Amino acid sequence: MAEPAADTGAALVVQLTGVRKAYNVGRPFETEVLHGIDLTVRRGEFCAVMGPSGSGKSTLLNLVGLLDRPTAGTLRVCGEDTTVLDDRALTRLRGHSIGFVFQHHHLITAFTAIENVMMPMLGAAGFPDAAMRTRAAALIDSVGLSAWQDHLAGQLSGGQQQRVAVARALAMDPALLLADEPTGNLDTQSADAVFALLRHFNATHGTTVLFVTHNPALAARCDRTIQVVDGRILTGAT
Repeated sequence: MAEPAADTGAALVVQLTGVRKAYNVGRPFETEVLHGIDLTVRRGEFCAVMGPSGSGKSTLLNLVGLLDRPTAGTLRVCGEDTTVLDDRALTRLRGHSIGFVFQHHHLITAFTAIENVMMPMLGAAGFPDAAMRTRAAALIDSVGLSAWQDHLAGQLSGGQQQRVAVARALAMDPALLLADEPTGNLDTQSADAVFALLRHFNATHGTTVLFVTHNPALAARCDRTIQVVDGRILTGAT
């Protein structure tokens, strides 16, 4: 079925066409991990990404997150053809348009919760200001942690730390949020709370979310499930 005209421009946040990823290219032990991936993700979608270990999910997320480059094919993020961008332009696009939440929160434990949320803004501007702290405080409040904003990250529970990580990922108001098993280390109640937060920001800010999970119950609550097996997308590509 042909794509509607509205989906061919700015409405597409992610578009992969014939994307391949190989390692050790040109060597006898060259290994191709992704085999001609075609994928579109529209603005405001909340998509689950599922597949067995070793299927290529993390490689796919690394490419979409501009942490790695494809070996072949075209990758567009927020309308930009990333295959023609240099490293500096990729870093700029990633910093302003993509947020990340990982299975481990990756907070700086010696910094407070609010300082951790400020870090992406500080990285973009180069120096702190009052506006950064105001935005960080608003994000901390939005994840229900105002009372803990001045606590060191290492003093927070696992669920609280992951909520801070969600706030940090949203600091630059990204168009795209990549969540790589963000609930994998959490108990059921904390996992549900983190998922609900991601869904909330998706609904209220129009943030597009790719949510990698092994939890079929959470995947069922997403708009679409992208099933990755052996480096290919079996279902949910469009």
